[in-house]
Parts: sequence; C-alpha cells; structure tokens
Amino acid sequence: MQTDLQAQRGPGCATAPVTMYATAVCPYCVQAERLLRAKGVADIAKVRVDQDPARRLEMMEKTGRRTVPQIWIGATHVGGYDDLVALDRAGGLDPLLAGGAGQGPAV
Repeated sequence: MQTDLQAQRGPGCATAPVTMYATAVCPYCVQAERLLRAKGVADIAKVRVDQDPARRLEMMEKTGRRTVPQIWIGATHVGGYDDLVALDRAGGLDPLLAGGAGQGPAV
C-alpha cells in the first residue's frame, strides 16, 4: 500500500533527511520510527543519547528539550512523537518529507 507521499514522488524516491535522537528502550521512539517508515522514510539517522551523554547534551542545546525522541526533518526541528503525529494530522508531514528544509542538523 502506497502512502500519499510515495504516490506523489514515485517509487524509490528519497525523502528529506531525517535525524532522530533516541534511546534503546523508548516506546515513543519506536512509534515515531514506525510512522516515518509508513510514510516511506527508508533512512533514519539515529543518534543514541543513552550511549553517549555528550550527544544528549548536544540534543538539549539544539532543542531546549530533555526527552526523546527529538526528530529533525531536513533543517526543521519537528519535536517529539506527539509533535510528529500532530504535524501528520495537520497535513504538514508529507510536504516536509517531500521538500525538506535543508540538509538537517550536523550530527
């Protein structure tokens, strides 16, 4: 079954770069990844903040938040899982994935 994004862009087309700060045992991280994969995102750059405390500090400095996941699509900070779902329901996720807003954060 194709998503709207896949139908618009055609099979095999890349989406905007996606970066997700996450931990190994975060159920919201799993749900966010599941939603992104359902939208046709094949490659998610995961930054495991549970394995590298310096990366958690980096995440907090970039986002002002302490919780995971923290999701970037292109250069746009989407926020956490609830923010991702809200963006999808508002119709903003597919265009962001299709167009991206830059190359994403330096990770």
